[in-house]
Amino acid sequence: MTTEQAQVQPSRAAVPAWRPYAALVLGVFAVSTAAIFIRLAQGADAPSLVLAAVRMSVAALVLTPVVLARHRNELRHIALSDLKWALVAGLVLGIHFATWISSLEYTAVVNSVTIVTTAPLWVALASPLVLHEAIGRQTALGIAVALAGGVIVGLSGEAGAPPTRHDPLLGNGLALVGAWAAAIYFILGRRLRARLSVVLYIWLVYSTAAILLVVTVAAAGLPLAGFPPETYVWMVLLGLVPQLIGHSSLNFALGYFPAAYVSLVVLGEPIGSGLLAIAFLGEWPVPLQLVGTALVLAGIALATLERPVEKKPATR
Repeated sequence: MTTEQAQVQPSRAAVPAWRPYAALVLGVFAVSTAAIFIRLAQGADAPSLVLAAVRMSVAALVLTPVVLARHRNELRHIALSDLKWALVAGLVLGIHFATWISSLEYTAVVNSVTIVTTAPLWVALASPLVLHEAIGRQTALGIAVALAGGVIVGLSGEAGAPPTRHDPLLGNGLALVGAWAAAIYFILGRRLRARLSVVLYIWLVYSTAAILLVVTVAAAGLPLAGFPPETYVWMVLLGLVPQLIGHSSLNFALGYFPAAYVSLVVLGEPIGSGLLAIAFLGEWPVPLQLVGTALVLAGIALATLERPVEKKPATR
């Protein structure tokens, strides 16, 4: 390997063992705020696709000077196959946010967030074929329990006070599509994070998702102006907190843990989002929602406890 080639390889220097775990905790806390920012902006008639486009654009724009200053050489020497799959991951991420954010127009925060975060169930089911990460009996039982809880949540019929209309089946269905897209995104990230630095990887996928969503917004003729000033605050916070801080932290963790482990831990998001929905939106979950959510979380515990941390070489 030449000196120039060595310089573009992700750093393999060891990091403190606690840092990936801290990244997971920070990531889950940050992403839990997303549904609240979205609902507050939707309450001012901000279209969901506009919220998704602004969310990804803010994150990509903040990262651009960092990439140009510190990762230009790595970007120039990125393998064509890695670039291709990073772009695919970005397209899938754009679909994830377009469908999930739209779901919050029709169903309760607890329903939407619980269903969309079933992504790890689909990751775990796909992992044996795609990532060669076997599923044990306990993990299989956890998947079954969590899926049962997801069905209960999805059929609970409780929709809180969605800004468009009370249509929980539509909202829950959109959230499920978002979960499938998120599962594909996690799997692709798992494969790419072993070869790309976290900053370059998330910049590529965020920028691709932003371009896809901006083009969609323009094609649909959706408005970008005329909203109350606080709506733009929620939009910017949506890009900075749950996206830049939250998802970036989770992508960092993907360099150290199996995809199914990271995505299962993210299922702590419904708890945080539910508590914030009570505090800021007055959305109190009904008993059926609580039962379903409890089953989902119990399934997480069963599956997560069986999946040990995979020791991977550290990347930037």
